[in-house]
Amino acid sequence: HATILKPTECPIIHSDQGVLYGSAEWVKMLEGKAVQSMSRRGNCYDNAVIESFFVILKSGVLLTTYHSIAELQAEIEEYLVYYNQKRIKLDLKGLSLVQYRAQYLS
Repeated sequence: HATILKPTECPIIHSDQGVLYGSAEWVKMLEGKAVQSMSRRGNCYDNAVIESFFVILKSGVLLTTYHSIAELQAEIEEYLVYYNQKRIKLDLKGLSLVQYRAQYLS
């Protein structure tokens, strides 16, 4: 299941400075729904975390053939639960991302 944001929370969409992400249509679509974050020009390290995530996503979930958009969406949502809540990271003291964040905030 997808995570439901609280009314006080606003998602952040991070991207490079590609022409799509600077277009008026894109900016208007995000208005009031998400905060836009862009990498600094020519700095690949700004996008390193999300690029790493997409490599993992593509090598796992996206190598399968899906018969519908709903099937793909369900698989991505299931993977996001695994990635954030169940997958442990040794450099985060053996905790999942959610566990580490909760520990940090407490």
